[in-house]
Amino acid sequence: MGESKLKQTKQDETLMTGAGVQTVAGRVQIRWESKSAATPMGQLAYFIEFLNLTGLWQRWLENCPLTYLSHNAPSKADVLETWMLSVLSGHKRYSHVTAIRCDGVNPSLLEMNKVISEDSMRNALKRIPEAEGTAWLDQHITDSTAPLLDAPWIMDTDTTVKPLYGKQEGAVISYNPTKPGRPTHTYHSYIMAGLRLVLGVEVHAGNEHAAKHTQPGLLKILDDLPTSRKPKLIRGDSAFGNDPMMTALEQRKQPYLFKLKLTKNVKRHIARLFNQSDWRDVGQGWEGKDGALMLIGRAQARRVVVIRCPIKGEIVLSGADNGQQLLGFIEADRRAGKEITGYEYAVLVTNTDYEILGLGQLYRDRADAENVFDKLRKHRFIPYISPFQRSQ
Repeated sequence: MGESKLKQTKQDETLMTGAGVQTVAGRVQIRWESKSAATPMGQLAYFIEFLNLTGLWQRWLENCPLTYLSHNAPSKADVLETWMLSVLSGHKRYSHVTAIRCDGVNPSLLEMNKVISEDSMRNALKRIPEAEGTAWLDQHITDSTAPLLDAPWIMDTDTTVKPLYGKQEGAVISYNPTKPGRPTHTYHSYIMAGLRLVLGVEVHAGNEHAAKHTQPGLLKILDDLPTSRKPKLIRGDSAFGNDPMMTALEQRKQPYLFKLKLTKNVKRHIARLFNQSDWRDVGQGWEGKDGALMLIGRAQARRVVVIRCPIKGEIVLSGADNGQQLLGFIEADRRAGKEITGYEYAVLVTNTDYEILGLGQLYRDRADAENVFDKLRKHRFIPYISPFQRSQ
């Protein structure tokens, strides 16, 4: 037998060999068949083993503040197990729960008595008090993430808009860049940078998208963390570069790095610095200049860093005046005789003493968090993270 056939035979034997998995219902044998059609939930058996052996499932079940008095009511285990299977199956509505009633494998691995109906699950979640239910979920999220916070880490915070198509609580027509006029929810998210680990998501009504609605939840997370586990830096976009947010963080001696909105006073500051020398390299073609700025209504001057990057190539600006098209040509290279250069620029505000080079890279690293925020907006099971609407 040829070497390729021996390799294929060995691979087939490995795939056909059963593997023992310790589930809630007991130990079962899992066998992989590479050439057979399989359910997309086939790997759930290994996740059930993880929940069982670590005790996460049992603790989550025991701490759930759900109680029934009727003997005809479903068990708390059946409610939570149906809920979890529905979430992992990517369901977006309660009516989709019916689909997992046809699954004859995974419910039995959780030792479920039955898969409850959509009405039973909806009514069960209504029976959980909002304050107790939120504390229950928050505590288990904290228990899962706390061991990672002993190392230095950075928190990214942002707000994202989720368009809605059903009649859901808190669905309000407000700011919506993708589908204007469509009711939305607003997700206020807190993420551990680098690991893409979501520390928390608060679901607000669609018209509560400003940073002032993020601030209470952010400060609560910071106040609940011990000093040794607080983030070394909090990053956010221009929505968070406001005086109330920065003042609250400064009172807690919490380092931050935000972007400033380009208001008139900020633009004047840029103009004062633009033709000065000693701009320093901040990496990837950008250069920066340090300074201090006190805006109207602010309690004190704060450190700001203006960063800019020459635009490569030639660009054209298009506009209209009384129906007549206007074009502006910008020569973006710096060859002799071409003194006009286009710039991309931004203004960062911080209370740290990091070097300019480090600040530029730190804010560029925040771009990785945008991928997480985008997934939060598009992912199907995000509304299940917290079924309790928080009012701040």
